[in-house]
Amino acid sequence: MDAEVVLKEEDLEGSWTLLSWMASCVMVFGGALPYVPQYQDIQRSSNSEGFSTRVCLVLLIANILRIFFWIGKQFELTLLLQSMVMILTMFAMLHLCCTVQNTNRVTTKQHRLLDLDFHYFWKWSAFEDYLLFCFGFTVLCAVVTLLLLDSAVFVETLGSLAVMFEAMLGMPQLLQNFQNQSTKGMSVKMVLLWTAGDVFKTTYFVMNESPAQFWVCGSVQILIDVAILLQVLFDSQDTRIKLG
Repeated sequence: MDAEVVLKEEDLEGSWTLLSWMASCVMVFGGALPYVPQYQDIQRSSNSEGFSTRVCLVLLIANILRIFFWIGKQFELTLLLQSMVMILTMFAMLHLCCTVQNTNRVTTKQHRLLDLDFHYFWKWSAFEDYLLFCFGFTVLCAVVTLLLLDSAVFVETLGSLAVMFEAMLGMPQLLQNFQNQSTKGMSVKMVLLWTAGDVFKTTYFVMNESPAQFWVCGSVQILIDVAILLQVLFDSQDTRIKLG
C-alpha cells in the first residue's frame, strides 16, 4: 500500500515537473510569438506604417534593464532567457522595418543617429544606428551597475524601471493608432496574442512568487491591451458606418 502511495506521489511530482518545464518554455518563447503575424503582415504588404517601432524601443530598454536587474537579484533563469529572446526578436522587427522603409523611401535624404537630431530619434534610416544606440545604452547600464551593485536600493530601482518600461509596451501602439485615427496596418492577431501572453505571464508571476514588480507590470499591460482592442472595435464600427 505504501509503495502504491509513493508511486502515485512520484507520478504527480513528475507531471508537475513536466508542466513547470512546459510553462517555462512558453515564458521564454511565448513573448516573441505575437510579433510573428505582424512581421508577416509587414513582409506581405511592404508597409510598416501601421506598426509603431517605438514598441521595439520600449521592449529593448525594458529587457536590457531586466538583464542587469537579474545580475543584482538573481530570480528565475526563465525570465533572463525570455529577455534575451525578446531582444533578438525586436532587432528582427527593426531590421525588417528599416528594410521596408528604405525600399519605399522617395527622398535620398537619410536620418542617422550621429546627426543628433532629436526630432528623428528612433526614426533612423539605418538598422546599424539602432544597434549602436542599444550598445551604448548597455555599456552605460553596465558601468552604473558595476559601481552600484552592492546597493539594494539601486537594484530594486533597476527592477522597477525594467517593469515600468515593459508595462508601457503597448502605449506607443495605442498612441500611434490614435494619431493615425486608424488601426490599419497593425496586426490584430499580435494584440490578441499580447493579451493572452500578458494574462498567462501575470498568472505565472503570481504562482511563482516573482518580485512584485513583475505582476504589477503584467496587470498594467493587460489594461493597455484591452484599450488597443477597443480601438480596433471602434475602428471597425466606424468603417462599417462609412461604407454603409
